Amino acid sequence: MDKIQISGQKKLEGKIKISGSKNSCLPILAASLLTDREKKLKNIPRLSDVFLMIRILESLNSKVSLNKDFCKIKTSKPKNFNVSYDLVRKMRASFLILGPLLTRYGNAEVSLPGGCAIGTRPVDLHIEGLKKMGANITIQDGYVKAKVVGKLKGSEINLKKISVGATENIMMAATLAEGTTLIKNAAREPEIVDLANFLIKMGAKISGQGTSKIKIIGITKLLGCEYKIMPDRIEAGTYALCVMGCSGKIILENMNNDVSDHLIKIFLPLKSLDLKKKKKEKFYK
Repeated sequence: MDKIQISGQKKLEGKIKISGSKNSCLPILAASLLTDREKKLKNIPRLSDVFLMIRILESLNSKVSLNKDFCKIKTSKPKNFNVSYDLVRKMRASFLILGPLLTRYGNAEVSLPGGCAIGTRPVDLHIEGLKKMGANITIQDGYVKAKVVGKLKGSEINLKKISVGATENIMMAATLAEGTTLIKNAAREPEIVDLANFLIKMGAKISGQGTSKIKIIGITKLLGCEYKIMPDRIEAGTYALCVMGCSGKIILENMNNDVSDHLIKIFLPLKSLDLKKKKKEKFYK
C-alpha cells in the first residue's frame, strides 16, 4: 500500500472496542515459557506479530489454543532450544524468548532479530545484562547462543540507556534466578508494568515496575494464572486524536483506568477535547 487517502470534514460519532496491547502481549507470550502450568490470556490482539509469536512458542513444544481474543498456553520442555532464523527474522520482539529459555532451561539459541521497520537496533543491552547474571553467550552464524551452568545469579544491572526490550528480557530471566536482581535505568512504559503484573500473578517477586529501578527476587518455580492484557494505548490515543481533528464524540470500549488516565494527562490541556475526569464515562466504557 503506497498511500491512504482520507476524505475529511466529517464529525466522528459512535463507539469502538480497543484491542489488547500488542507491545504488552508479545513479552507476556514469551513469559509463558517460564512455567509448565497452564496460562489463560484474555484480550489477545489478532495481529500477525502475535500469530508469529504463537508459532515460535509452538516450535518450542508449547500447545496454544486461540479462540477469538482468548488464549490458553501449556508449555513442555522443548525438544531443542534453537529457534529458526525464518521465524525470528520477521519480528524483533521474538528475541524476548532468550531470557525465559535461558533462566528455565539453561540453554537457548536464538537468531539475531529482524523485522523492525524503524531500522537496526542492537541487542547488546540484553546480552550484557544476561552475561552479568552468569550466562555464557556467543554469537555464531547469526545466532545468539546462550548457556548457564546451574542457575542465573541475581545481579545489579545498570542499563547504559533505557531499553524496553532489555528491561523485559532481564526481568523475565531474573524471576527464576538465584538471589536478587536490581535493574537500574529501567524502562518505565505501561507495558513493562503489565508484564510485571503478569509475572507477579504467576508468583514472581517484583517491585518498582513503572520506575527507573526494578527489583526482582528470584524464586524456584512459577505457577499458572489467568490474566487480561492491557488495552492498546497507542490505538486508543489514535482515535482520540481523530476526534480532536474532526470533532464529534466517540466511546472507546475495553479500556481501563490506567490507560484512560494516561490519555487524560496528555489531552486534558488541549481545550478542544473534553476529557475532564468527572466526565470520564463519556470517554470510555
